Amino acid sequence: MNPAELPLHDIHVPSAPGWWPPAPGWWIAAALLVIVFAAFLWWRRHRRLSAADAARAEIARLRLATPTIEPARLAQELSALLRRAAISFHPRAEAAALTGDHWLRFLDQALPEQPFSRGPGRLIAELPYRRSVSAEETAPLLDLCARWVEAAARRPRVQR
Repeated sequence: MNPAELPLHDIHVPSAPGWWPPAPGWWIAAALLVIVFAAFLWWRRHRRLSAADAARAEIARLRLATPTIEPARLAQELSALLRRAAISFHPRAEAAALTGDHWLRFLDQALPEQPFSRGPGRLIAELPYRRSVSAEETAPLLDLCARWVEAAARRPRVQR
């Protein structure tokens, strides 16, 4: 038999694979990415809510201790509480190093009427220099701190 007479055809190269649908490994990778992103969002929200819960509990403790606590110590504890909460709700560089009027203006950002620099929140800066303070004076301050925690916890975190 003559090889030229055989009914042979050239080798057919298969076509290149398409990009859709992706291989199963890509589907698994995409699902894992979605799960990790959702877990991160849940963790971040949970951390903000637990920081707010801890701040609420601390404010309640301070309300009960107000009659027996020194004014300077009350101011120190309230300021430390607000600073811990601010660091939980905002970027650390934005809230950690503020003092004095800059700190009060930062706290004013969460509430519309600027109650820290122009209202009862100013007492945080004045309490360390007072000998005594009444419960009537500190009650609005504690209410204001509780309002600030609620407003700051609800406010979306802005990265700069």
